[in-house]
Amino acid sequence: MSRQSQAKAAKPESLETALGNTETIDFEIIELLFFSYRDFVSDPDAILASSGFGRAHHRVVHFVNREPGMTVADLLDTLNITKQSLARVLKQLIDSGYIRQVAGPEDRRQRKLYPTQAGRDLALALAEPQSRRIARAFEKVPPEMRPGVKLFLDGMRDRKTSEAG
Repeated sequence: MSRQSQAKAAKPESLETALGNTETIDFEIIELLFFSYRDFVSDPDAILASSGFGRAHHRVVHFVNREPGMTVADLLDTLNITKQSLARVLKQLIDSGYIRQVAGPEDRRQRKLYPTQAGRDLALALAEPQSRRIARAFEKVPPEMRPGVKLFLDGMRDRKTSEAG
């Protein structure tokens, strides 16, 4: 075997070649989703990095701010993460003064979560650049297409069995 054919044989085949029929795979949409997600989270990532926080902190602050008084169990369901992962992130946010945890009025074992003023300010600071990015993107889309965009994004979500039925 010649050196050139050896090099050619050693090259990994492209995804298209490996998969065979790729007519049903929309690589352009996949790439657009990769790039849009990367850019969508870049501004909040930079803000969070200054506090030593990451995307998990962002999600907790976001959802607690959107639904003050949600329980830890509700947050676990919303984020679909382990209790252990949430406990670490939540402790950091509580210790840093962004979230406060209150025992439930009926069941003292229940823990309700509320943003502090600093938590509300952080949630807003993280949402503002994302909101501007969304507004810029919608400037290029006719207003009547906005519901379709929302429908598409909602359709990308996994649904729990209880929600699907």
